[in-house]
Amino acid sequence: MSKRIVIIGGVAAGPKAAVRVKRLMADADVTLVDQDSLISYGGCGIPYYVSGDVADEKELRSTSFHMVRDEFFFEKAKGVRTLTSTRAVSIDRKNKTVSIENVQTAEKGKLEYDILMLATGSKPVVLPIPGNDLDGVFTISDLHKAIAIKERIAKGQVGKAVVIGGGAIGLEMAEALTDLWGVETAVVEYADQLLPRAVGWSMASILTKHLRDNKVDVYLGEGAEEILGVDGKVSGVKTAERTLEADLVIMAAGVRPRSELAVAAGLHVSANGAIVVNERMQTSDPEIYSAGDCVEIPNLVTGKRFCAPFGSLANKEGRIVADNMAGIPSVFKGGVGSFIMKAFEMSIGSVGLSLNEALAEGFDADTSLTSPSDRAHFFPGQDILCFELVFDKRTRRVLGLEGVGPMNDALSARLDAAAVALSNGATIEDFCNIEMCYAPPFSAAIDAINAAGYVADNLCDGRMRQITMEDFFSWMADYSIHPDWQVLDVRHPKQADQMVAALGEDIWGSMPYEQIRDRYEALPDDKTMIIFCNAGSRSYEIQVFLDSVGKSNTLVLPGGFNVIRRIGAEWLP
Repeated sequence: MSKRIVIIGGVAAGPKAAVRVKRLMADADVTLVDQDSLISYGGCGIPYYVSGDVADEKELRSTSFHMVRDEFFFEKAKGVRTLTSTRAVSIDRKNKTVSIENVQTAEKGKLEYDILMLATGSKPVVLPIPGNDLDGVFTISDLHKAIAIKERIAKGQVGKAVVIGGGAIGLEMAEALTDLWGVETAVVEYADQLLPRAVGWSMASILTKHLRDNKVDVYLGEGAEEILGVDGKVSGVKTAERTLEADLVIMAAGVRPRSELAVAAGLHVSANGAIVVNERMQTSDPEIYSAGDCVEIPNLVTGKRFCAPFGSLANKEGRIVADNMAGIPSVFKGGVGSFIMKAFEMSIGSVGLSLNEALAEGFDADTSLTSPSDRAHFFPGQDILCFELVFDKRTRRVLGLEGVGPMNDALSARLDAAAVALSNGATIEDFCNIEMCYAPPFSAAIDAINAAGYVADNLCDGRMRQITMEDFFSWMADYSIHPDWQVLDVRHPKQADQMVAALGEDIWGSMPYEQIRDRYEALPDDKTMIIFCNAGSRSYEIQVFLDSVGKSNTLVLPGGFNVIRRIGAEWLP
């Protein structure tokens, strides 16, 4: 007798499991249920539909061979019965039935199952502030919302917009509104940096400058206190510091697992509201599986469980569910939170833990900051990558890698390599020795990911002493913090002299790299010298030499001018 399989949720994990299990068990009776009328779409592509990069919303629901993934497609091409606009109301685990209701006609019914899957996804956080229900306030929860936003913009109804939340979706929407449509857009983020759960201060600061350079206003350390309206329509957003005018407000304050059905059915749910599953994606009821944004998975760095709302992981998890439904023992080991996004002409991403996350988890963590070329420095079109490698000083284990770079594959290639390495408990030595493809158009002989490992190795072994970029910027804002500090700029005089002229020799001293060995005795002994170059490599070499002659009053500024000019500062000439 064929198995009756019911899958609740039709965006990513659910459809993947449905079509996979039909390939493994052609005689299975598979029913896919979703309360929406649009299913199996690329939700991560919504900002690019709004921006116009994806011209038609059907492209987000289409296969690579241009068939729209609708009810007809699933039934005729995949053999899966699909009930759209149908809400799963409750689960009777004893009798193995799911009560359903058509959201348009209110018609009720029941589905019998032998195996059930919950792929109910996540729901956007709606901030509990006045005005959150005004006309013109949107969350990015489904394709319908994206279509409605784009229609308003196309009709000329939106001149100013405010995005509440500086996470990935919020920033992608800010770019979409600004880049194609020319909407005056502001981002309001409660934390003191963008992407607070993904990257550290340096990478976030580079992103902030890039957004502002592209006419997106960014307000950090400000929470939205009220959404203002006139005659029921949104007119602005109020923070403690300012009032921003708006014809459109996008609330992008994060997502939470959608687990109400599981809770009502008595399944185990975590303190964070996520459905608890084992490595086979089974819930506390072995006949019920779950996958996608509604579950927690093991973090392969910390060993703890976390929510990872990514379509890529949802599809992998859906495949694991299908295998186990078909009797093929398969496990999903977990993830490292791989993340990347586009911001105008910049890419930014991370894998694993940021420094703050690592410290919060109890690691003895530090970072190496590097700014190498994305390919051979002599090859036309080369550009700079900025990387921060997070590592544990006691065990030398690498905990995370984050970076920014140009809009090409250079950053993603290194992050992808790091994701594989982190998944297998890689150490600093492993990163030093990762073998990357080498040819001048694609990489340098010493690859950027190896360079990050080399600097971490020097730091761990005490061969290099550094100052963080954040601490350097704090000192530049207030010299009285460390009145005995002075920059030692070892770049070419044409570069260094601009800084000396702007800030004065007491703050910014200069001695070219190639002259240090002959003139080092002229350097002050009563100052802590912060050695400064373009990327940090010359600075480290000078520190080693000065140590050898008894001048250990130095700190290296890793990343150097390459990072500083991308962060930007009022004191730059």
